[in-house]
Amino acid sequence: MKINGQSYRTIWFENNVVKIIDQTKLPHQFIIKDLKTVKDSINAIKTMEVRGAPLIGATAAYGLVLSINEKNDLSFLKQSSEELINSRPTAINLKWAVDRMMKKLSGVNNKDIFNIALKEAQAIAEEDVEFCKNIGLNGLKIIEEIANKKKDTVNILTHCNAGWLATIDWGTATSPIYHAHQKGVKVHVWVDETRPRNQGANLTSYELNEEGIPNTIIADNTGGILMQRGEVDMCIVGTDRTLSNGDVCNKIGTYLKALAAKDNNVPFYVALPSSTIDWNIKDHKDIPIEERNSEELSYVEGLDKNNKLQKILIYPHKSKVMNLAFDVTPAKYVTALITEKGVCEASEQGLEGLFK
Repeated sequence: MKINGQSYRTIWFENNVVKIIDQTKLPHQFIIKDLKTVKDSINAIKTMEVRGAPLIGATAAYGLVLSINEKNDLSFLKQSSEELINSRPTAINLKWAVDRMMKKLSGVNNKDIFNIALKEAQAIAEEDVEFCKNIGLNGLKIIEEIANKKKDTVNILTHCNAGWLATIDWGTATSPIYHAHQKGVKVHVWVDETRPRNQGANLTSYELNEEGIPNTIIADNTGGILMQRGEVDMCIVGTDRTLSNGDVCNKIGTYLKALAAKDNNVPFYVALPSSTIDWNIKDHKDIPIEERNSEELSYVEGLDKNNKLQKILIYPHKSKVMNLAFDVTPAKYVTALITEKGVCEASEQGLEGLFK
């Protein structure tokens, strides 16, 4: 997708260096950062310089390439893989990508291992681009159906950032929106601010602006009244881990949006590539829910009147803060799952029908 009219992907390999867009600096600064070591990759994932389940997976894959380039040693590679998996616990793509890389590199001799690792990491990235494009084409049909019935602009509510900045390109929840816009379907997006890190305001609105798609940022608690007023035609969100029974683990606040959508008969869709499906965990209570640094809640960052980035405390010094990063939306509140292979019911039968 585009920034300032120029096409970018979120991650690429160039001259033995992994290039990323530092998302902690958006929307105020656009900075391309070099990752030179596996520790750089781990830090980028932990600090959310890269974020979004598919992008985290690709970053981990490239992190193993950097590990091999740094020290072509099997024990160092295994240690790197473990540290990468532990860098963020909730997004399943991270472990999926590392396991896929390690399986590919098993038994490969040292002379060939770097080129094989690089080829596999690039394949993971290219595969995600294709998956997200197909998610968009499958979701486009849903938007077109609403547009044909309504004969007016389709108002879509999304949460957090499941845009191209969360993937390699296209995005998951945004891909149907981008395809609709490119086809001339009139869309408008209600963008949840998504506290505490404001990924909706800072990232989703930013990328929609760059593509010329009308959007309006709202506080996270505003979606309910908009649905009551009939100003939301559909919701589309992404997911960091979807269980085989259709339960969806996504950015904190997704569950409340699903409840509001159910109460107001607003269709609630979840867009995901198959790499985000967890076929092993059967009970959502077993999903590791990340609890992040409390400062993400108690401090906010933005431009002051002198156009300088400032970080300020907004809570009382003595107040305790809990910062859970994800919640789980039960399958019964999900209208359907939009995947690269088609749209299905949020259930074991639905998913197995697409991914036998």
